[in-house]
Amino acid sequence: MAAHTLAYLAHRNAYSREQAVSSSVLAASIPTNPVVIRRMTTQLAKAGLLATCSGVSGGAWLLKKPEHIKLDEILKAVNGCAHLGSAPLGAEGCPISQAIPKAVNEAMMAANIAAAKSLSTYTVADLLKHTADLPVEYAV
Repeated sequence: MAAHTLAYLAHRNAYSREQAVSSSVLAASIPTNPVVIRRMTTQLAKAGLLATCSGVSGGAWLLKKPEHIKLDEILKAVNGCAHLGSAPLGAEGCPISQAIPKAVNEAMMAANIAAAKSLSTYTVADLLKHTADLPVEYAV
């Protein structure tokens, strides 16, 4: 959702308060609830990726050009990190259950590092390459 939102704002050339896109328009594009969008845009604003203003004429706009917003930054803004999950705790008294979660967590940690490294090579501009042939008119 966060990458979609940032790509949508870039595609709409929303780089100032005058070009702000409302949470209801963003929500209709995804589709989700505007409240969900406002919570997410608050996180993205804290990360310095976009700005928001509230009210009838409020909305969100980008603070950075899409080529300067890496996908790992987006994930960190909304998740805190590139985190794939963790292993469940094992059953007490079972030697396998006691050893496997640690081994799985080590593998997950390596996967998290690899995912973050890979995501850092992609930007919102890379995502927009897939929209080059799309019309600029918007249904929402």
